[in-house]
Amino acid sequence: MATTETADEYPPAGACLTLEIWHPNCWTLEVTEATEASLLAHTVYNATDGRVKGHFTAYGDSLAAVTDLIDATRSSPLTDSVVVMQRRYGFDEAGSVPGNAARELFVEYDPTNTISDALASEGFIQESAVRIRNGTEYWSVFVGDTDRDRLHDRLETVREKGSAEITVAKITTHDAFNTETPGRVALLSTRQRDVFELACEHNYYAWPREITTRELAEKADVSKTTLLEHLRKAEAKLLDPAIEEVSQPL
Repeated sequence: MATTETADEYPPAGACLTLEIWHPNCWTLEVTEATEASLLAHTVYNATDGRVKGHFTAYGDSLAAVTDLIDATRSSPLTDSVVVMQRRYGFDEAGSVPGNAARELFVEYDPTNTISDALASEGFIQESAVRIRNGTEYWSVFVGDTDRDRLHDRLETVREKGSAEITVAKITTHDAFNTETPGRVALLSTRQRDVFELACEHNYYAWPREITTRELAEKADVSKTTLLEHLRKAEAKLLDPAIEEVSQPL
């Protein structure tokens, strides 16, 4: 007897968007506009006093540029505290950002000056680390809706809530009945995707990291150098906002 498959057996239909965002009173936008370094925003931890502590990577073409950004972050009236982790100058095992120098930061600040709550309230789910450079945030988000008019209305609501300027740099539809990989993961080679998914499976990108690069290379049955090459190429495709971005009238 033939069985009838229901919609619940399929992944939800939706859209993957790359958003370029500016909004007022944001320390990340101010410090990246004022210096020659950039930021990656990873994870946010809620504090008991209502503040949040975010994990960021500051990176740039030189140590001086990264230091300038850290100094600007510390002096910003929009931040409460800045802790710099004593690790990672230049390229090392992490290999997840461009540039020649990088430092890990924990920054405590007021969450009311972020755009994340406004995005989440309209159903936009963050898919990867947010890249901030030259005074602009680059968000990769998923939303369970494919109707252009409704998406336009949702983004208008976010703009109003955050007094934000939002440009849709790229939009792709994720069809519930389409088995192709949506979004930027489709840009990866088979080997890059296998290694990247293995790294995610073993919490290589967790903080603190739960597996070393050498251990991950052994699981992937490749040398550490080869593993890092695959990961760096995959991360560049997944995180670089300049890749295959086409402005959309949304």
